[in-house]
Amino acid sequence: MDNALGQPQTIVLLGGTSDIGLAIVRELLSPATRAIVLACRDTSKGERAAGELRSDSVVVEVVPFDAADPSSHAALVEGIGGRYGDIDVVILAAGLLGNADVTTVDVAAATELATVNFTGSVSVTVAAANLLRAQGHGAIVILSSVAGERVRAANPVYGGTKAGLDGFAQGLGDLVAADGVHVLVVRPGFVRSAMTAGLKPAPLSTTPEHVARLTVKGLRAGRRTVWAPGALRYVFSALRHVPAPIWRRLPLG
Repeated sequence: MDNALGQPQTIVLLGGTSDIGLAIVRELLSPATRAIVLACRDTSKGERAAGELRSDSVVVEVVPFDAADPSSHAALVEGIGGRYGDIDVVILAAGLLGNADVTTVDVAAATELATVNFTGSVSVTVAAANLLRAQGHGAIVILSSVAGERVRAANPVYGGTKAGLDGFAQGLGDLVAADGVHVLVVRPGFVRSAMTAGLKPAPLSTTPEHVARLTVKGLRAGRRTVWAPGALRYVFSALRHVPAPIWRRLPLG
């Protein structure tokens, strides 16, 4: 359980090799932290990340997690809860960006992206929410994206999955608040990370560390949403209302 300063003792990262997710974990680390679970598909890479987090006072476990296999999610979360008891923060950072040139024409590629980014994300989040609701406290951090605020033609499958995930997370947050569970939706813009390596940075691009600082600040303030960087809130409040014929011609790439 979080201590009197709101510092978590047990942290679970779903998508345990995510640059942003790991940055949030590091930002949350405090003398109160006792255990971290990195749930990921590539457990070898997860072990390398775990080695940087382990200390004499912090246990770090790496467990297999496949976002594309929803049938395994309930058992995964229940197993973590059984080993560690109360979980204070669950971070959902699993996701694929995909290649829009492929996902807009290849049915299998589009389905894989949708399964990981939406179906699997909903599945594992519901499993986590069940655990936190039963214990009566805890927080879920869901990494959404500004791409879901108004889906662009440049990458409609990715943007569509993030729009769906964002909406789900907001509704779930309203539902579980009465049970003592806080859901925070994080909407980063372009983040310079392994996922975006080789892509041209968009305006207002940021880093995993900056997203992490804003996330933890928002978590401790009890906010429902965080934009990273914050200026994107105002940018998209305007873009949301641009007429479709103009929107289609904007160079948003």
